Amino acid sequence: MQLQVEGLEPGKTIDKRFAFGIVDPDTHVALGANRNPGIRWGEPPAGTRSLVLVCVDTDVPTRPDDVNQEGREVPASLPRGRFYHWLMVDIPPRAGVIAEGACSDGVTPRGKSQPPGPAGTRQGQNDYTDWFAGDKDMAGSYLGYDGPCPPWNDAIPHHYHFSLYATDLERCPVEGEFSGAELEAAIAGHVLAEAHVTGVYSLNPSVGI
Repeated sequence: MQLQVEGLEPGKTIDKRFAFGIVDPDTHVALGANRNPGIRWGEPPAGTRSLVLVCVDTDVPTRPDDVNQEGREVPASLPRGRFYHWLMVDIPPRAGVIAEGACSDGVTPRGKSQPPGPAGTRQGQNDYTDWFAGDKDMAGSYLGYDGPCPPWNDAIPHHYHFSLYATDLERCPVEGEFSGAELEAAIAGHVLAEAHVTGVYSLNPSVGI
């Protein structure tokens, strides 16, 4: 099974049109176009009953002390965690495509409550839900795709992994506004094949990507 993230060369920098946040020379960060990249995949293996799509950043600081603080830097040595940007389940088990911008086109304050997607699919809650909790202008439930916006003072670029899983599940056993952890637990032991594309992104001009 093959996976192509259109507009992203594996291992290279993610185009800013796919980002939630872009570099601003005065304020460090401005809102980006936040378009979902186009996703294209080949025929899954025999026995596949549904596909699952995940995008996750695996370089999120596990302590917020230095995040986005003037005169400070998030050190490269800091332990890192996961931040889910896109969760989609019940994708029909055949070769297909999701067009650029079809699921997200612009930042939606308080999150998309009914993100568009291919017929029959469901999309889970990304981790901007927790990130914006307590923010009076942005707090809400963020469903579907929302792109990269790493700390503007992080010493390292962040890696964003787009993964497609072929499963033997007719319907993925997650409900409601499911999380990345819930999804990974649900498909454990049910994956027949998987494909991955990874890109990098940074808002720190000194990182040089």
